[in-house]
This record gives sequence, structure tokens and C-alpha cells, in this order.
Amino acid sequence: MNPALSRRGLLRTAVLAAAAPTLGLAAFRPARAAARNTTGALPAPSAWTVRPFELNEVRLGSGIFSAKRRLMLDHARGYDVNRLLQVFRANAGLPTGGAVAPGGWEGLDGEANGNLRGHYTGHFLTMLSQAYAGTGDTVHADKIRRMIGALTDVREALRREPRMLSVPGKFGTAQDNVRGSHQYVDLPDTVLGGASAITVSAWVKPTHADDWARVLDFGDDTTRYMYLAARNGSGVPRFAVTTTGASGEQALNGDAALPVDQWSHLAVTLGGGTGTLYVNGRAVARNTSMSLTPAALGALTNNWLGRSNYASDPLFAGAFDEFNLWSRALTAAEITSLQGSRAQDTAAGRGDLASYDFYEISGGNFADGSGRDLTATLRRTWGAPSHPGFLAAYPETQFIELESMTSGDYNRVWAPYYTAHKILRGLLDAHLALGDNRALDLASGMCDWMYSRLSKLPDATLQRMWGIFSSGEFGGIVEAITDAHALTGKPEHLALARLFDLDRLIDACAAGTDVLDGLHANQHIPIFTGCLRLYDATGEQRYLTAARNFWGMVVPHRMYGIGGTSAGEFWKAPDVVAGTIGATTAETCCAYNMLKLSRALFFHEQDPKYMDYYERTLFNQILGSKQDRADAEKPLVTYFIGLEPGHVRDYTPKQGTTCCEGTGMESATKYQDSVFFQRADGGALYVNLYSPTTLTWAAKGVTVTQTTDFPREQGTTITVSGGSAAFELKLRVPSWATAGFEVTVNGGAVGGSVVPGSYFTVNRSWRDGDVVRVSLPFRLRVEKTPDDPLLQAVFLGPINLVGRKSATTHLQVGLYRNAALSGDLLPSLTPVAGKPLHYTLDGVEYAPFHEGTEDPTHAYVRRAEPRVLFGGTDSTVANPAQPDGTTLLDEIWAAAPFASKGALVTHVRSTVNAWVSAGLLGQADAQKVVATAQNASYVA
Repeated sequence: MNPALSRRGLLRTAVLAAAAPTLGLAAFRPARAAARNTTGALPAPSAWTVRPFELNEVRLGSGIFSAKRRLMLDHARGYDVNRLLQVFRANAGLPTGGAVAPGGWEGLDGEANGNLRGHYTGHFLTMLSQAYAGTGDTVHADKIRRMIGALTDVREALRREPRMLSVPGKFGTAQDNVRGSHQYVDLPDTVLGGASAITVSAWVKPTHADDWARVLDFGDDTTRYMYLAARNGSGVPRFAVTTTGASGEQALNGDAALPVDQWSHLAVTLGGGTGTLYVNGRAVARNTSMSLTPAALGALTNNWLGRSNYASDPLFAGAFDEFNLWSRALTAAEITSLQGSRAQDTAAGRGDLASYDFYEISGGNFADGSGRDLTATLRRTWGAPSHPGFLAAYPETQFIELESMTSGDYNRVWAPYYTAHKILRGLLDAHLALGDNRALDLASGMCDWMYSRLSKLPDATLQRMWGIFSSGEFGGIVEAITDAHALTGKPEHLALARLFDLDRLIDACAAGTDVLDGLHANQHIPIFTGCLRLYDATGEQRYLTAARNFWGMVVPHRMYGIGGTSAGEFWKAPDVVAGTIGATTAETCCAYNMLKLSRALFFHEQDPKYMDYYERTLFNQILGSKQDRADAEKPLVTYFIGLEPGHVRDYTPKQGTTCCEGTGMESATKYQDSVFFQRADGGALYVNLYSPTTLTWAAKGVTVTQTTDFPREQGTTITVSGGSAAFELKLRVPSWATAGFEVTVNGGAVGGSVVPGSYFTVNRSWRDGDVVRVSLPFRLRVEKTPDDPLLQAVFLGPINLVGRKSATTHLQVGLYRNAALSGDLLPSLTPVAGKPLHYTLDGVEYAPFHEGTEDPTHAYVRRAEPRVLFGGTDSTVANPAQPDGTTLLDEIWAAAPFASKGALVTHVRSTVNAWVSAGLLGQADAQKVVATAQNASYVA
């Protein structure tokens, strides 16, 4: 038996024994009764040797980050949160106030029938929480409170039986079936009474044009039934009766579609072998060969208004007013009389089989006015939640179905625990931002509900579920549940987090075995952030080891230059980068989650490579994924960032409200979260990123301000103010800062060893007014793809420069032509006046990847150095290459920097002599190369 399963099984058994009495509704224990911490911060785990500051402790200053954030804040302010809440309220049978659901992944007409709806609301809550923490703008806080209040109402409604949603009707009140409510009206089994003739009369107001949505369907299954549909497959009303299934239906079809959002009267008379369908009093179809009557159907158990006996048919969306059944065929005149009056006020009178006027304004039962006392009941198709903590924008059925699935099918089940994660995370963030215990109560209830489901399942079932592509995806739910446990202290919450262990992946990574080829990237990255939180909570080493090893399997082996990963959402073999470049590379969610993982790893072990990666991905993919314009309706964030040549970014991906737009909203409101960290003992301040920010370090009584226009400025100024304190100032030396990194304090140089890819420490007692100046000169460099060294990404310092050209083949680029003695390739490019970080080369403009434009871009170029040039002078000698592709110029410039021109010429001479000896270069050409190097002029 797998040891991890054994541990988890034992823990689950122990917690079940302790918690069993609390799982019922009567004994439900709200989170606020158990909460240990209701402040605005999670307790820092003791395993963290470095700790972050809260967003409200680090203020973002003017620069590229604040400009991007301002655009997202405009979206946060302008978007109507009632649209997000619509799907939750509809699922609970609550009034939606006429709000229109967001659509896309959040809509019933979106991808996979909206099976992911609710996830975007969680993202939005997190965005608002971060926006409020980062700005203090109460607009965001007010929206959070409204959303938490609404979600509290939703959970309460889900806990009880459905209640009538009363709306104005044709004559009085009507019952509204909101689309997405999964509600219908259930009539007693004896409603047809064995009648040999019948008339059906109903006033309906459809709100959506759903084919095959039933006004009524009386039957046992899909063999014996009688139905009236507002629309058939051709979009017109249809009545049918059968005892042998669809092939034996005797039917009546209308001649025009019913209008949406208008009252229409439908009536059917059936008797004496003739059936007639009426729409608004007009006979639109007659069939004189209808031998079947209700009597032929016998006793039926499923007698429904608004629901079909065919499970795949949609429920009727709209309102019902006055529904009557008579045991005779009314005359045409009687049908006409029903158009302007209630049945009881006409010669027809109320139906003698059943009569519902829907005059009730509350409750879930509808009185029968036929005299037969056949009370009708409002029901949900899926019954009721299995636990009072359930909260979702769709029924619990997706969670139930997942437990028996063996392969993915997102049209049936689309990652329900992923959606639960987003909601849970949003609730926790709302609580942390505002101290709103309602949000914690909802979050704790969700954990209680999930535990009540998952703790009953065998380990083998859980392992199968979590291994299913898409349907079994659960996002960062382990991290969120562990955070919830830190707030509530409930042991079952920690036990719940461990039930999500995907052992075959975690164990493989812990053993250093790379099994990522073919896996869906974003489904699996968050698993390892969860592992780190489980390590924090349990101390189990395999979690930390697995997370560390996993990170090393992605970076750099499956990483693009901008920091992103995945091709078409999946991973390929390690070190296949060029071979995966296309239109669907670098899913933005993957970058978001890799940043979270890198940050969390740094809390445990301060390896600078994690912050190098953080800078790369933040300054390139994350910033570049946000379009540089505002929109109240859309966040304008990419899903994929295609790295194929000439790619134009799509900032309104798919049908909208995607996962990447959700994480994009979050990213744009927490840009400052990793600029500063503090050592756990308070003795050191890490400056990880160079960005205009102000840290209020209350524990030290000082304020630390970075003033910079980085990356448009190649350095930063750090000022300590407000008091005095002793601590180490640890300044990150980026791995790309290979020359010129310098630090001064109050104008005086600070000595010490500077190592790229490390931290430079200044240890002193700081005083009010101390000023630190950090210089970080940028150099132009390239990064080669491992599987095609000539396909390269061009970087200036941390910034990926992309060529802007519509060509769909890789640009051919030579960069040695005017290389500096330092080895910097930048002199080969020409700066564009008035546009920082913009350059031209061979008539093509190169710009920072982070600019969110719709220009066609080339993030990778094909390196082409056909001839040997120095200082812009052409030797006319072809640039020879070794069998492995290394060229003469590659070998010469690999020895940079050169102290002087003479040092370069000496190296050129020794190199060409070696190539002549190896038979790779002729003597005459060697002399030309040396002469060109001697005669050229160089930038230092």
C-alpha cells in the first residue's frame, strides 16, 4: 500500500470519528463559532524563513505597473457585480433583478454549457479584495460586502426547499422559472384521472428560446408520455402523445415561434380522435388521426410543468400563469373566451382535472382550484444539497457525477472542484481584506461540505478522480483549504486538504522522476503550491521535495523566454521549446501559477533563482498579457500568448470570462506583492524587484521607499525614513546583471563581492533620510532555445524585446555587427527617439514585450551571422561554423568582456589560428578577419 495513502486514510478515519456528529443540518456548526483568527492576515507558518508583507503595507508608485493596474481598477469599478451573482441566484431560485449573466464560461450558452460558472465570481472577489488592500478605495469594499451578502442569501436558499418566485402575470401573479434554477412544478400522480378527452390551457412567458423546453410533460419515462413544448426542433410549439416512444408520437405542430418575453396562450383539445393546437386563441394545427388519449397512458408518475421526461432536454425558462386541465375538449369559442379573462370568469370555468392560478406569493406549494385538491409542489431536478455548507452556481450533480467518471468529458462535468476553489479563495480573500466573518462562514461551510463528500470515498476513487483531465482539475484548492484551516482550526479542514493528493505525480516528483510529458500544465502546477502549504501544516518532507523538484522540471526545461510554459495547454518533453512554438503557447494561467509557486518556494529557501524567474515572468508575460486600454465590460487579458512569428495577441479570448481573464484580474491588482520580503526574525529586508513602491514596515518603525522608473531606468533609489532601525538590506543582483552592478549609501560606494544571481547585503543601523542608490546597467543578450540554438529570444536586461512585423516567418537577425568590447550587443541596434526601450534593426522596430498592443510580434528571431563583422566593418569573410553549430563569432564573443581593443584583437588572432589549424578557416580569410578586428572602432 502506498504510504501516503495509508497516512491519509488514518488521518481521515480519526477525523471522521471525531466529526461524525457534526455533519447533519441540525448540528451544522458555522465557521464564526470556531474561527481562531478574524483579522486581516493569515498567520505566517513557522516553516517560512522569509515572510511577505501584506498588500496594504506596500504602496505602488507611478510606473508601468501602476498604469496597468489603473486599467484593471477601472474595470473593477465599472462592472456590475449583479451580473456575476446572477448565476448563483438563479441556481438558488432567487430573483436575479433582470441582471444578465456574463456569458462565455459563465453562461449557459457558453463553452460546455457553462459548466464552469461561478469560477469568475471567485476571481472577481479576489481582485476586489486585492484592489481594496492596495488602494484603500471603498468602492471595492462596498462591492465585496454586497457580493458576500448575496452569496449568504444564496446558501440559505439552497438549504431550504425551493420557494415560489412571484412575478406579475397575465391576470395576477405568476410563477417564474429563472433560467438556470433547475426548478419545475410537480403535479400529483392522479392529475389526468384516466380521462378519455382533455383540454390543456396555459399562459406562458418564455424568457429564452430553448428547443424542446416543456410547458408540461406527463409520463413515466421516454416511452409513455404526453407533452406540450413551447418549441420543437423547428422552433414552434408542439403537442404529442405516445405509448411507444418518440417514433410513435401522435403530434400537433404550430406554425410560428412563440415570442420571447411576451405572454402567450397555448391550448390543446383532444377527444374523439381529433386534436387541435391553439396559440393565442387561433387554431394553428389539427390532427384527425389522434387515437391516443390520457386514458391510454394509464397512471403516470412524472407529471411536470417545465420539465421533460427526456433528461437532456432543457427546463422551461420563463413564467407560468393560470394552468388548467379539463376532462373534455373545449369548443373553439371557449378557447377564445380564455384570451381575455381568467378561466373562472368564462363559460369554460376552471379546469375540472386541475387548475392552478399561481396566486400564491410565497412558499413552494400551489393550490388546486379544480375541487380535487391536487396540490402542486415546486421542486429542484437535483433535489437538495448533501450538506448545508454547499455553495455553487450550479447543482451538486457535477460533483456527484465526477465520483463515477473514468475519463474526462467537460460537457458533462467540467472541473467542479476547480470552480469550488475559485469561490473558496475569493471568500477567504474577502474575509482577509475586510474582516467580514460572513465570508469566513461561507468558506468554512464549503470546506465542511467538501469534507462530508470526499472523506467517504475510497482512496482509489480519489486518485482516479484527480487524475482525470479537465473534469478532475481542482486548481489551487489545497492551498485555499489549508489557509482556511489556519483560520478556523478545524482538524477536518486539514484532513480535507490531504484528500486531494495526486500521489502518483507527487511521489514521482519527490523522487526526481520527470513525468510531465503529456500532462495538462495548468491542471498540475497549483498542486505543488498546495504541497508547500501542506508541508507548512504537516512538516512532511515529501511535499517540499516534490514542489522543489517539480519547479526544476519546468524552469528552464519547459519555459519560454517570457517565463510562460505549455503548448496548447499541455507539456511536451523537456528541452523541447522551439519545437512547441505556435499560436497557443504560454497559457497565461500557467504563468500566474508558476509565480505563486516560485514565491512560495522562496519563503522556504531563499534561492535567488526563484526571484529571477519571478522578475522574468512578471515583467514580460504577466505585464504583456494585459492590454493597454480600459474596458468596463472586459478585463482585456490574453488566454494564450502565441509565440509564433507575427502573432497578434487576443485580449478578448474565446467567449469571455475564461480562467486566464480571471487570473489576469488578480495579477493586475497584486503587482507589488513580492517587491519586499522580510526575514522571519525581522533582521533582514529583501528587495526582490526593482519597482516604484513604498513599504510601511511597522515592526521596525520605518518607511522604505523605492523611487525608480525601472525598467525604463536602469537602477533605483531606496530611501529609509520615519525612524532608525538595524537590519540587513538584501538587494537582488539579477542573473542578467553581469557587469556594472553598484551600490552606494548616502553617496559612498559600498564594497563587497557582486555575484549575478545572488543577493548583495548592506548591513547597518539605518537612520531617517539614508539613501541607497543601486545601479543595474542593462545589456543586450540572447537566450537560445535548447532544441534549436539559432532560434533565440532577445533581451535587454530583464525585458524581452519583440520585433513588430507582420511577417509570419522568423526574422533573420545579426547582432555581432557592432558588439561592444564588454560583449554587449546593444550597439548593433538603433534607439528610437522619445520611446524608451524601443530600437530598430534592419528596418524593424523592437519593443518591450510588456506593452499590451495589438501589433504583430516576433518574440523569437532566427540568428543569422553570415559574415564576420567587427565594429560595423565587414571583413567579407563567411562566418564558419563547427559541426555543433558554434560559429567563429560565437567563440570570439564568448570570451567577452575585453579590457581593451588590443585584448580583443589578441583573442581574435588566437581563435582564428586555432580554426585554421582545425581546417575550419583558410589562412587568407584568417588574415582578413584579424585585419578587420584591428581596424574597427568599438563601443566600450
